[in-house]
Amino acid sequence: MAFFRPRVSREAEVRYHADLEISKSFPELLDKARQSEQLLRDLRAAVADEIELLAAGQAFDKALSEALRAAESGQRATFGVKAYDDRIARRKAKATPDGAMWTAEVDRLRTLREDNRLWGIPRVPRAVPASR
Repeated sequence: MAFFRPRVSREAEVRYHADLEISKSFPELLDKARQSEQLLRDLRAAVADEIELLAAGQAFDKALSEALRAAESGQRATFGVKAYDDRIARRKAKATPDGAMWTAEVDRLRTLREDNRLWGIPRVPRAVPASR
């Protein structure tokens, strides 16, 4: 007697291979985010003006967002092809050592990005147009 074994969808396979490719760039993107963070910290230590801090904070946010996207891709690829279609497979994959490592990394990067968005980017007042 043969049992029906559901295959994963073609879309899941395509997304899996795309995530594998994206996740390969994670170390470089994380290094870029670290360099942006160091630049932001150096500017804060040098008491730079708010315009420079704003630009550095926004560059750090962009670098963190790119690293986060790559980490999320690595997380999904580590979970495996079946996890794209099956929430139970995704949940089981999170419990593996590799899945837990990627989940912790994604959570850490999300927290760092939100902290930067709340406190790292200074609020610069907008220019008010002159009234007649």
